[in-house]
Amino acid sequence: MIHPLAQVSPEASLADDVKVDAFAVIGPNVKIGKGSWIASHAVIAGPCTIGEHCQIYPFVSLGQPPQDLSYKDEPTELVIGNHNIIRESATLHRGTVRGGGVTRVGDHNLIMAYCHIAHDCKIGSHVIFANNASLAGHVHIEDGVTLGGFTLVHQFCRVGAHGYTSMGAALNRDLTPFTLATGNYARAIGINKVGLQRRGIAADVIQGLEKVFRLLVHRRGHRTDEPEVIELRGRYGEVDRFVEFIEGSKRSIIRTGRATAE
Repeated sequence: MIHPLAQVSPEASLADDVKVDAFAVIGPNVKIGKGSWIASHAVIAGPCTIGEHCQIYPFVSLGQPPQDLSYKDEPTELVIGNHNIIRESATLHRGTVRGGGVTRVGDHNLIMAYCHIAHDCKIGSHVIFANNASLAGHVHIEDGVTLGGFTLVHQFCRVGAHGYTSMGAALNRDLTPFTLATGNYARAIGINKVGLQRRGIAADVIQGLEKVFRLLVHRRGHRTDEPEVIELRGRYGEVDRFVEFIEGSKRSIIRTGRATAE
């Protein structure tokens, strides 16, 4: 399944049915799982592991050294899970020692053309990055996130599960789970109600999330240990996840940008 005009290192490990098109370049210490396809002119450097049934499109660059001046040619790695689609000219870099040594991508993700995932990022599963979305180093993207085209995420930021950004959003703080964000710099505009409905989340759960959003994101001065918040946490697991995300935030969260006395 390897085209004679492809360059594949003898030190690479490919499953028997991996298809590699002409002019693709696969270096040493690269592992590729069964059913995957590597298009022409894709370049994969190791150490790098790609799972099963992945599609790597032309001019994608995987596993190159991180763009970090602290990197001193250590054997860090890029690990990509199963059933991922990585479109034209996307770039995913290896980790750094100080960031744990691994850039990691989960399963069933769509990474569109010209996206960039920098060193030490952690990407969950069922994520969509629209064209030109870019992550700086050490960013953590949880499951089910959608980043609109040209979204930018500052280093060390987190985007909570099922978060959604509009085109051109610039995130310089953490985006809470289930939340919509827009603008440069981004502001939170509400719960991702339509997305949650499509995922089968019950109406009362969505209402609980909207209420805790108003309390902890829209309004100022409310705390996560207040009785109203505690009652919502005990009733809905999704609300508990929302509040735990806020409690664990190191950069602080993206808010609505509108002060209120409520």
